[in-house]
Amino acid sequence: MTQVGPGTNAPPIAARVAALEWPKIAAALDQDGAAILPGILEAEECAALAADYSNEAMFRSRIVMARHGFGRGEYKYFAAPLPAIVAELRTTLYPPLAAIAGRWSGMLGQTRDYPARHADFLALCHQQGQTKPTPLLLHYQAGDFNCLHQDLYGEHVFPLQVAFLLSEPGRDFTGGEFLLVESRPRAQSRALVMPLRRGDAAVFAVHHRPVQGGRGFYRASMRHGVSRVQSGHRSVLGVIFHDAR
Repeated sequence: MTQVGPGTNAPPIAARVAALEWPKIAAALDQDGAAILPGILEAEECAALAADYSNEAMFRSRIVMARHGFGRGEYKYFAAPLPAIVAELRTTLYPPLAAIAGRWSGMLGQTRDYPARHADFLALCHQQGQTKPTPLLLHYQAGDFNCLHQDLYGEHVFPLQVAFLLSEPGRDFTGGEFLLVESRPRAQSRALVMPLRRGDAAVFAVHHRPVQGGRGFYRASMRHGVSRVQSGHRSVLGVIFHDAR
């Protein structure tokens, strides 16, 4: 089980999250529906999380993508209780993202707001029977890929999620780019590639985002996936803020 902490000179997770340039992140999310959170995890933390994939006791289920037409590769959902570092990432990233999610809701003419604390949002999920934790580890090898999709697990959906790259591009693997595709009404789809390094994270829209049009804001649908891994192995930690049925 993951026990490793930050290196000697690394600040706690909460301090790293607080130090991010949130106005710039919010602006990127408004513009593209995605943003990069640079250098959130230390190399030792990435290695420890990736190694957890072999510890079956930590997970509630394993999904082989090819069996379901999701692509190639596999992933595992963590069981409760979550590893400490995963729980802390989920708890500390939620409040600034909840502020952005609430603002997006207003842009789209919705009255929905999001609680300031993640525990309170999870309580709403649990009231609707969404009680299964959704953070997961994804494992790709040469030839693997992830089809474009959305991570929706029930009625309560938090509109942003985060993916942490645990492997180093060019050293641990080649190919395997993180992809986003945005579909707008009466327009061609737009693709975005997120150039992540080990320890970076991508924060992105789960299913749609507001886009300014001639008559106000409208919803643009977002899907995400991973291009084919050409060589090596690629590990990712996915942090989804709503729980599943």
